[in-house]
Amino acid sequence: MEKGLLEKRKQVIYEFMCSDLYVPMKIKELAIIMSVPREEREALAQVLDALVLEGKIECSKRGKYSKAESKFLTGAFIGNTRGFGFVSVEGEEEDIFIPESQINGAIHGDTVQVALTPGKVEDGKRREGAIVKILQRGMTQLVGTFQKSKNFGFVIPDDGKLGQDIFIPIEHSKGAVDGHKVVVEITDYGSVRKKPEGKVIEIIGHINDPGTDIMSIVKGYDLPVEFPDKVLNQAERVAKPVSTADMAGRMDIRDWQMVTIDGEDAKDLDDAITLTKEGENFCLGVHIADVTNYVQEHSALDVEALERGTSVYLVDRVLPMLPHVLSNGICSLNQGEDRLALSCIMTIDPKGNVIDHKIAETVVCVDRRMSYTSVRKILKDKDEAERKEYEALVPMFERMEELASILREKRKKRGSIDFDLPETKIILDREGHPLEIKPYERNVATKIIEDFMLIANETVAQDFFWQEIPFVYRTHDVPDPEKIHKLSLFIHNFGYTMRIGQEEIHPKELQKLLEKIEDTPEEPLISRLTLRSMKQAKYAPECTGHFGLATQYYCHFTSPIRRYPDLQIHRIIKETLRGKMTEKRLAHYEGILSEVAAQSSKRERRAEEAERETDKLKKVEYMSGRIGQMFEGVISGVTAWGMYVELPNTVEGMVHVTNLRDDYYHYDEAAYELTGEATGKRYKLGQKIQVVVADTDKMTRTIDFVLPESAADFGLDVPPEDVGRYRAE
Repeated sequence: MEKGLLEKRKQVIYEFMCSDLYVPMKIKELAIIMSVPREEREALAQVLDALVLEGKIECSKRGKYSKAESKFLTGAFIGNTRGFGFVSVEGEEEDIFIPESQINGAIHGDTVQVALTPGKVEDGKRREGAIVKILQRGMTQLVGTFQKSKNFGFVIPDDGKLGQDIFIPIEHSKGAVDGHKVVVEITDYGSVRKKPEGKVIEIIGHINDPGTDIMSIVKGYDLPVEFPDKVLNQAERVAKPVSTADMAGRMDIRDWQMVTIDGEDAKDLDDAITLTKEGENFCLGVHIADVTNYVQEHSALDVEALERGTSVYLVDRVLPMLPHVLSNGICSLNQGEDRLALSCIMTIDPKGNVIDHKIAETVVCVDRRMSYTSVRKILKDKDEAERKEYEALVPMFERMEELASILREKRKKRGSIDFDLPETKIILDREGHPLEIKPYERNVATKIIEDFMLIANETVAQDFFWQEIPFVYRTHDVPDPEKIHKLSLFIHNFGYTMRIGQEEIHPKELQKLLEKIEDTPEEPLISRLTLRSMKQAKYAPECTGHFGLATQYYCHFTSPIRRYPDLQIHRIIKETLRGKMTEKRLAHYEGILSEVAAQSSKRERRAEEAERETDKLKKVEYMSGRIGQMFEGVISGVTAWGMYVELPNTVEGMVHVTNLRDDYYHYDEAAYELTGEATGKRYKLGQKIQVVVADTDKMTRTIDFVLPESAADFGLDVPPEDVGRYRAE
């Protein structure tokens, strides 16, 4: 049903149920009273279901509909491995806690109605509630490990939030054996007394087979692996070399000195750079692959790209948004090949102000495909051999460094927050086993590209905002005052302060804090806590500003090969440039962009979670070969049940409070600190500490550490001289 029509019908039915004359009725009675013909009964059921999901009306056990009298909230149930759960209500900051006894058959991902428990919501305590109705099941399939019994089997879900095993009748096991990773379709959600039941629909592979672990995560997040044949066929058809006809009407800049700068292993090169000087001003060109030339709106390629939303970069593979024949071929700005592009060409003054700009459809030809490592060698290391090999390009790289520094300084002055946190680089062998884990540091070259992409994204967003054309923006809301207040209390322990306004904080205050902590032992810790106190960025059709970048205008323009929002706005930009943005097209975009933005944000979250889980999996595998070894790390998190310790290679594990054998420890939430009752020993955030790897669990993707002095209790043989090195503060 069309969205506008659905909303209209919902309003009519809800108003009817709110009238004093209304008595609870079944759907058949409602249809008769409201003169709904038999062929439209299904549409009526759709409207009623939508109102129930919103919590506006309720349906009794006898199937009678009435206005919801109780104060119910509707939200998504989030399970927990320890039995209890939470309900997340859209638009509300804090989740509602659901005790195990009040879950009433809900499982992770369900849409539920929850009633708040009286007396549990005052004095700033977390709200508590009980699930009164399951409105919609959120999960129909899951991934887990098959275990066989004599006459039946069961599957232990990979996602611990599900909380219980799935019973599998032997005739529905598809021949799975112990240790097989399988995809299960849920056939019966069970009850308080009965386990959920399902059938095996796919065997991924044995738990010990190479690649099965990652593929289990891929299936668990329902990430698409193969492209449908019609999408692949269409990609093959459109991926033709650039012809003279393709170039017609475009700005031909193939003679401009142009480079791409990417990681050594990158294959989808969607941005190229040109940079010259005109007097004291810089002329920066950011040239982006014109993917929309090959991916037409509503085509099979476009529908698939929107469904995927983004490319997913897992530790051992890439799941691209577009087929490789496009992403690594005709849409990739490969060295020495003519390519179609959408260019943002900016004139920037010595203070970093964009004083003029032009957005144009272009034809480009990249001179050299550069790597971050190579550009770093040229600019930072002054490597003679590297400078000689790229002699003709060195002056442009030096101009790039100069301009990037100016742009960064300008952003800094306005309060843009720059989190310089190391990402993880995991190196695998041919069978997918981790050989090395190390921080992937940013360098002069990665920063240059970041700075140039940021200014292009801002310039394009500002242009289209003032043209008042429907658009997809990248927005980042102001942080929750309560979280900022908590951060302020915490940094006070280290002697730092922040100025917080009555309503909200200015990003400049957080930027100043990050500057103060630079190169201090507590820098990684406070940086992470600052990041956690901020909201997640998202896509939206409204331009509400980007808090982290301290800018009113921002969008994602620079990666249409791997992100759908970029592809979407390229289409809008090209229609505008060609004078085809009619009233009809404006109305079309007004109608679809909310959904495009929501879908893109949702898919981005899914990709981030899957990427994080595969990293965790390989970190656990890496550390499982280091049981009994001692490492020095930093306490990165403190909770009532223990402390998280992060090692220099970015691996994080936990020292459980129950394994701190020498004392009973109290948890101070305000100070993020554990204190021993008898000994007075303190363990606090940011403290350096030595730990021994005690255990790993691939199923839960967790690593357990113990203190060296407790190692013997766990049968770990740590040399006495190592134990002697440990000192508790």
